[in-house]
Amino acid sequence: MPQRDASVLITGGAGFIGGTLVRQWLAEEAAQVVNLDKLTYAGLRISLEELAEDPRHLLVEGDICDAALVRELLAEHRPRAVLHLAAETHVDRSIDEPPKFAETNVIGTCTLLDQATRHWMGLSGDEREQFRFLFMSTDEVFGSAAPGEHFTDRSPLAANSPYAASKAAGEHLVHAFAHTYGLPTVAINPTNNYGPRQMPEKFIPRMILAAISNQPLPLYGDGLQERDWLHVDDCCRAIRTVLRRGSPGRRYLAGSGREHSNRAVAEMICDMASRYIGDGVDRRALIAHVADRPGHDRRYAVDAGPLAALGWSPQTSLADGLAKTVAWYVDNSAWTATAVDSLRRRDLARSPT
Repeated sequence: MPQRDASVLITGGAGFIGGTLVRQWLAEEAAQVVNLDKLTYAGLRISLEELAEDPRHLLVEGDICDAALVRELLAEHRPRAVLHLAAETHVDRSIDEPPKFAETNVIGTCTLLDQATRHWMGLSGDEREQFRFLFMSTDEVFGSAAPGEHFTDRSPLAANSPYAASKAAGEHLVHAFAHTYGLPTVAINPTNNYGPRQMPEKFIPRMILAAISNQPLPLYGDGLQERDWLHVDDCCRAIRTVLRRGSPGRRYLAGSGREHSNRAVAEMICDMASRYIGDGVDRRALIAHVADRPGHDRRYAVDAGPLAALGWSPQTSLADGLAKTVAWYVDNSAWTATAVDSLRRRDLARSPT
């Protein structure tokens, strides 16, 4: 049977990176998208509203832990690839709710791998040969980088937060399914992402929303923790590059190649907000140091050389990307209000009665 070039299955496609990938895919690729998302507090329909009438986008509300649903979607749509982005991702919340992260990021990943493997084993010819399972990991699985160190595709996993540990467990499962069953897998470990439609609990949108509202910008510890910031559009291009050209069984690291301290990024955001709003306020004075979070990694840095060898490179500088992101949050208050309300309802649901 000839392989359909009809669909890919993207999990978590209503989230920040997943939603960006879905929109980018439909704009630049031929295959349709089956989008499986649980629509948790971080999966917002408003992020996909422009795709509501797109016949190539099918949004399925469901859980990756639901083996029967996953099996049904694979059988019905026969995707040529599974791009697994669904995850609980916020480090602070993982410290408060580690079992929730284990459920989604470990059990959910295992369930998806199991069903994808069973589906792949039933394929033949080109369909079987070309099938891929792509796992979205993170640079946080490697722990904290020493000064001058850059993680590589051969760096050992040394996760420090419950979130990072749950993603590292997912990586181990991906490796195990590839080794045991021969499932053709690839993994990508990007650095910290930023850009439009990122939930306000995350560092950069939290800083932006505080700055444009003239509220204190809470900075953990001394604020000198270093991160390599990658614009979400560049990350999604990296995902597509790895899917198209990556070698099965490998992991690829994606980053801009430059690290910045959290304080430096907060200061950039303050200056950009003042310029965009045009009110002349010195927002750097709003930066407020707060107690550091437990187990806070000091530095992340990666070697993206193998991914560059596939033809990928980041296209957006931090200065340009931050300026556009600040402008987006200023100009899209309706989306922000929806996201803030989603966070509020989630926190109320967790509160003891």
